[in-house]
Amino acid sequence: MIPFSPPRVDEKTVEAVGEVLRSGWITTGPKTKTFEKRIADYCGVSSVLCVASATAGLELMLRWFGVKEGDEVILPAYTYCATANVVIHCGAKPVLVDVNDDFTINVDHIRRAITQNTKVIMPVDIGGYPCDYDAIHTLVNDAAIKSLFHPDSEEQKLLGRILILADAAHSFGALYKSKRCGGLTDISVFSFHAVKNLTTAEGGAICFNLPKEFNQEELYRYLCCKSLHGQNKDALAKTQVGNWRYDVIEAGYKCNMTDIQAAIGLVELERYESMLARRKAIFDQYTRFFSLYEHFQIPVYETAECISSYHVYLLRIKDITEEQRDKIMEKIFAGGVSVNVHFIPLPMLSFYSGLGYKIEDYPKTYQNYACEISLPVYYTLSDEEVKTVCQTVLDNVLKQVTSDE
Repeated sequence: MIPFSPPRVDEKTVEAVGEVLRSGWITTGPKTKTFEKRIADYCGVSSVLCVASATAGLELMLRWFGVKEGDEVILPAYTYCATANVVIHCGAKPVLVDVNDDFTINVDHIRRAITQNTKVIMPVDIGGYPCDYDAIHTLVNDAAIKSLFHPDSEEQKLLGRILILADAAHSFGALYKSKRCGGLTDISVFSFHAVKNLTTAEGGAICFNLPKEFNQEELYRYLCCKSLHGQNKDALAKTQVGNWRYDVIEAGYKCNMTDIQAAIGLVELERYESMLARRKAIFDQYTRFFSLYEHFQIPVYETAECISSYHVYLLRIKDITEEQRDKIMEKIFAGGVSVNVHFIPLPMLSFYSGLGYKIEDYPKTYQNYACEISLPVYYTLSDEEVKTVCQTVLDNVLKQVTSDE
């Protein structure tokens, strides 16, 4: 069976983790701090905070910005539930908007969704392909849009407009107008979950790129506290002689990254460019094959302005229903190839449909979803296995199409 997305774990990974275990320092410590610095250098930002997950990072930043009950956060209907769940956790309302044909959030629809209650826009780089950040920046800085913004917290007053908080869970290493994701907007949050291009088993990172009015170093120190119960000294700081006494400045959260996770991440970051090159080669191989057949819509992953991180190959099959797609997937699995769907849109999930969201209100989201199949992409996937995936998908699509004629 060809798996969908196994993590890359080899002797180099095992040795890095073993080194941390033998050191006796396994919680947040020197490895985590080094990992943060390396990510900041890679993404071209001033500071980075590593956390336990991208989800924790998104919620941490919403709460830092003062998002609360009565506020609204705009996000695409086509995303994983975590993007919306963190808004619910804060007591705010997720305002869903439709997407474009390339799966990115539709900026015209964002404009129509903005109200006096809008505090944050959360674009999502699905599959690793960056959203149109310049268009979103132009929108939030438009005088008419800024006039609608009513700040309720000191952070909101200092920014003076809607915050752009990028769910960049998929897009580590992607480029937008020759600039790496992480530094494309106010705040970007990456995921290092087991299936991501760069994994730390579980984990995430928050990249800060706020306007100069914000003191990034001070913000980093504060969020270190907020991510550790509100405690003003972490375990590493408390090991200094006579530095045991600490304070708790607020009732914070527990979502810090450990040195075990950071050790894995440092290994992956060191060889990340080769990882991207291999993923691109797999994307290109799929594209060359499926472009030969009229039944398929090839995903957008490289343009003059954007280069994906090649995280998910979002293949679409033309002129089929959701039910036909599901049947095709079953047969592909039976043929020894694991595939997936990214993602079931939020309005189709029980919790969100129960809140009154209807998929009929997001036609492009549903159209993209109903015929999408995500293909295996990972570093150790061989060219021969890619050929097997291609042929297995093609054979079963042709069988389905033929049987329906």
